[in-house]
Amino acid sequence: MLAINISTPKSIMQDLKDKFKQKRLSLNLTQEGLSNKSGVSLGSIKRFESSGEISFESLLKVALVLNCLDDFKNIANEKDEQYDSMEDLLKIKPIKKRGAIK
Repeated sequence: MLAINISTPKSIMQDLKDKFKQKRLSLNLTQEGLSNKSGVSLGSIKRFESSGEISFESLLKVALVLNCLDDFKNIANEKDEQYDSMEDLLKIKPIKKRGAIK
């Protein structure tokens, strides 16, 4: 049987909040302790753990304290391509950095 995984922003937010809460608890941190160490307000921590809503900057600050900031570095990385020969590599046209107006 084929398994289909359909993720939505809401489902990912819910998953993240649960994982972050588990990570906080595994480090024996209270919400207040996490707030103090991260510089994110206690209200923001509570809102994040209940609804999944948090600013991106605050999420990164919390991730730093919970030792998972590096996980965010690879989100937008392009995959390294492998080539069989130097000719294959030279055949690739460079990607334009800016779009042209036509």
